[in-house]
Amino acid sequence: MLARMPSHLPATDLPPFSADERDALHRLLAARRDMRHFVPGAVLPEGALQRLLQAAHQAPSVGLMQPWRLLRIQAGERRRAIAALVDEERQATARALGERSDEFLRLKVEGVRECAELLVAVLAPDDGTVFGRRTMPRDMALCSVACAIQNLWLAARADNLGMGWVSMFDPERLGRLLELPAGAQAVALLCIGPVPAFYDSPMLELEGWRFERPLEELVFTDRWGD
Repeated sequence: MLARMPSHLPATDLPPFSADERDALHRLLAARRDMRHFVPGAVLPEGALQRLLQAAHQAPSVGLMQPWRLLRIQAGERRRAIAALVDEERQATARALGERSDEFLRLKVEGVRECAELLVAVLAPDDGTVFGRRTMPRDMALCSVACAIQNLWLAARADNLGMGWVSMFDPERLGRLLELPAGAQAVALLCIGPVPAFYDSPMLELEGWRFERPLEELVFTDRWGD
């Protein structure tokens, strides 16, 4: 018996995706990179930013709560202040890494100063949604924000634009700088723009910092480790 949609739920009979479209999606997923090197002084093509924002807004969210907010940073002094916060956390991270400190400091970890567009992804104050998140209220809100970021990331790559997710900052200090409302938290700095070239592999692999694990090590059946 064929499954039918409930009559009260309108449905659009969209054509199925072709094999070529499916393969293009998987090529896009494999080509996504966390970019750190941008073309200084470049700007986004006409309409690109709106496409990226719309892609982020089409992300799934638990209970349809849409807890993401995206702040576009255009003031030069504000971008410089954000870059200073990132620099401070970079030094603190180096100290925490101990014997790998010097190796870490040789890495380029962000493109806040050079990228064409800088967005701040913010977790909005809790709106009281219970549906789907009663036992994990904050976790599910954060996961929803992450889905929006991933949508934006893939849309950027499809537009042949680089994007880097920067997490090296103190969220409380950044929140004060951005004058976020009570209960809101900055989750990510998103550096977006034209890049000289896309890395062949994840940059941390190319730098010898860390290497991806194979899929078979991360998928289990019925119990952990099986």
